[in-house]
Amino acid sequence: MTVAPFGSWRSRIDSDLVATGTIKLVDVLVDGEDIYWIESRPKEGGRFVLVKHVRGGTDQDVTPAPFNARSRVHEYGGGAVLVDRGVVFFSNFADQKLYRQDQNGIPRPISQGSQCRYADAAVDATRNRLICVREDHRRADGIVINSIVAIAFGGIKGEQVLVQGHDFYSNPRISPDGKRLMWLAWNHPNMPWIGTELWVGIISEAGEIEAPVRIAGAADESVFQPEWSPSGTLHFVSDRTGWWNLYREHEEGAAAVLVKNADFGEPQWVFGMATYGFVPGGSIICSYRETGRSRIAIFSERADQLFPLDLPYTEVSNLRVCSDFLVFLGGAPDKPSSIVKVTLDPITIEVLKQCTDVADRPNIRECLSPPTLIKFPSGRGNVYAWYYAPLNCEFAAPPEELPPLIVKSHGGPTAAASSTLDLRTQYWTTRGYAVLDVDYGGSTGYGREYRNRLHQTWGIVDVEDCTNAAKFIVENKKADPARVAISGGSAGGYTTLCALVFGTFFKVGASYYGVCDLESLARDTHKFESRYLEWLVGRYPEEKETYKARSPINFADQLSVPVIFLQGEDDPIVPRNQAEMMVNILRSKGLPLEYLLFKGEQHGFRIAENIRRALDAELYFYSSLIVKSGLRF
Repeated sequence: MTVAPFGSWRSRIDSDLVATGTIKLVDVLVDGEDIYWIESRPKEGGRFVLVKHVRGGTDQDVTPAPFNARSRVHEYGGGAVLVDRGVVFFSNFADQKLYRQDQNGIPRPISQGSQCRYADAAVDATRNRLICVREDHRRADGIVINSIVAIAFGGIKGEQVLVQGHDFYSNPRISPDGKRLMWLAWNHPNMPWIGTELWVGIISEAGEIEAPVRIAGAADESVFQPEWSPSGTLHFVSDRTGWWNLYREHEEGAAAVLVKNADFGEPQWVFGMATYGFVPGGSIICSYRETGRSRIAIFSERADQLFPLDLPYTEVSNLRVCSDFLVFLGGAPDKPSSIVKVTLDPITIEVLKQCTDVADRPNIRECLSPPTLIKFPSGRGNVYAWYYAPLNCEFAAPPEELPPLIVKSHGGPTAAASSTLDLRTQYWTTRGYAVLDVDYGGSTGYGREYRNRLHQTWGIVDVEDCTNAAKFIVENKKADPARVAISGGSAGGYTTLCALVFGTFFKVGASYYGVCDLESLARDTHKFESRYLEWLVGRYPEEKETYKARSPINFADQLSVPVIFLQGEDDPIVPRNQAEMMVNILRSKGLPLEYLLFKGEQHGFRIAENIRRALDAELYFYSSLIVKSGLRF
């Protein structure tokens, strides 16, 4: 065992291993008994590839290069692929056209042009067509129109608009008898986790939608994942009681199916999310989140009882349910993100694909740091975070030395800190850094009240919670108060910059495509989030002074600690000018500062070389401060 200062340990997990030894598992799909998934491959420039699982054989790539099965609806995409009886329909990233790919065939476009985007499709077998969400960018004035449209399988009859009038749509699904269509809709300034409406209409003989009726939802009620049961009963998740719980259609509107102080829904940033499904006999298999972790259970409507399954996974998403098995994206502190199949009778677990096999190597596994869930007091109640202690089987720190701490502020800001084994976190812990991943107020998995802590307080509550989290760790002698960093991406990048500009506790920071100027963002972002700031901050321009007061760029003169900015060149969500305005102001102050612009990247880095470069740059920036500024970091 070598004794060396925290932060200086040599690690077996280098940036190349993180970048090239890991893929991102994006989604999982089922078609009958066949299982598919979508993986993003950094070695292929982040290309999204549909893969088919082959029992007892080699899994097969379905998406041929250079096709990239990724939608840009809402910019975040999701719901880009549908497989029906072996026929694949997918959105291609380069031209955003919708393609049909028959078994072992060549993809052929079925949509009209490249100025429209498509997602979240369902098959209307009775009428030989797809029904999907369309985002239309053809207007000369730049106004984007969202609607639900029908597209013939062959693509020769054009596109028929079925539902329009709301700002946004998702989840168009056809009833088992083919006679009704349901969908979710919402309007500005709401986001789908704030307020949505569930609608049902009758499909006429001409294939049009008639007599639409609102079943559930309101401006202050979020409805998630409506589904038809095999018998044709409409089910959905709603947070009307303060938690995302399960309901079904009833003569008087809706009846509660499953009530529990846990979240059976998620913030719908992307299409195609799912937390439940039906099995024969009237039972429902569901996943839910409570106190920082996910669980899977079987709910018997007949017995009105929830039976949790004893599975070794603390993170679950994209749950798909078939007659005798379920498949999902799962992870745990000792398990990386994986495609997991669970057979129900008897319960057996099969891992079909892992995002990385690096953690299975003995010389790596023995150095992995497990997380500990901590609870600490903050301004609006208790807050939660995952703490990772420094750990390296070859190194130990000198007696009495405390480690540097990196506080992670997640994106969203409605996301949640994950306990899944992540090599990026272990990259730091194996070098002698402690890591604290904070579920600040506004995070998901603790009910609507917890999410609503961020209502018009963005830049205040999140900063307060991240700061109090770091102070809690320092007070418990788990980190050196002189070496505390904060790092975050997107909304987490904004939290990072606010913490550095408006506070004094953090000594250095890293902003990945973070927001610097709220006014600029309110004027220059994509449709989906164009009025989200009204909920997070206030109405603009009526509350212009609040926007100014919470924009780090307006108080750059208060910044007295070093910052590194990492930005995608083609980011449509947080444009590059956000970082560059801040960088230009700070450079005149002479503070240690770095700005890295990544070519070919949008919101989030997907290319292997850029992932590697960003990780190493953040490490080098922290390490170099010892020499450049004399800080004990």
